[in-house]
Amino acid sequence: MRGAGMRRKTFTDWLRVGLLVVIFGTSGAQAFEHRHTSWNNLLAQHVKIAADGYSSRVDYSAMAAKRIILADYLKSLSAVRETEYMSWPTPHRLAFLINAYNAWTVELILRNYPGIQSIKDIGTVFQSPWKKKFIPLLDREMSLDDIEHGLIRAPGVFDEPRIHAAVVCAAVGCPMLRAEAYVADRLDQQLEEAMRLFLSDRTRNRLDARTGKLQVSKIFDWYAKDFEKGHQGFDSLRSTFFRYAGQLAADPAGRQRITQGDYQLNFLDYDWRLNGIDTPEKP
Repeated sequence: MRGAGMRRKTFTDWLRVGLLVVIFGTSGAQAFEHRHTSWNNLLAQHVKIAADGYSSRVDYSAMAAKRIILADYLKSLSAVRETEYMSWPTPHRLAFLINAYNAWTVELILRNYPGIQSIKDIGTVFQSPWKKKFIPLLDREMSLDDIEHGLIRAPGVFDEPRIHAAVVCAAVGCPMLRAEAYVADRLDQQLEEAMRLFLSDRTRNRLDARTGKLQVSKIFDWYAKDFEKGHQGFDSLRSTFFRYAGQLAADPAGRQRITQGDYQLNFLDYDWRLNGIDTPEKP
């Protein structure tokens, strides 16, 4: 009878172990939550979209009150080992990195907020805020530059120029921070929408029909090479603006000028003011 009892207990113990392996995996850690739900909820609550839908501002004061939730999300990102990350499909990895960049940028702002008017106020003469190594990610200490330039823009990895409309450095001149997280199953759609919204914003990209000048964000100057390599069909700045002529110009004549390349290209000064809700609009 004791032997039968021992066998039943052993079977029960093995059943429990099997369930734990299924639920938590062999490493004992929960699988990463690729919906980025907590980050998505923070964005939905605290990112305010402009009336025209082309830009956004962040309520940093309200976000600071949810710092614990943000910290838990950042902790979940930091818990991902590089070996696990490398096993994911490409869209999952890229969505992970875009969200990581944006979330840690918000965290960097909150560490210094209030009292700053620009992310550049956080830097020093010897180190820019983007080179500050404060991000525990993929088994090492990283900076925002490490995520963007070392991982997202690494040649032959993602080769995705549209990320320049998705990674947001907390400045008014940046593309809008979406009020939702980037997710793998909608990533292509989200990146395309981000480009269209960014190029539709007349404060950052516009055709001056009177002078024939196409005035675009400095981003297209800094990262022109990313739009010239043929990745995702982008092989030049001219073809990029051709693709989005409908966003850059509101009238048929303007769109025709852009598609024909009949313009003088100018790059606008970048607005480094903080993208907070209390930052006034420029007159």
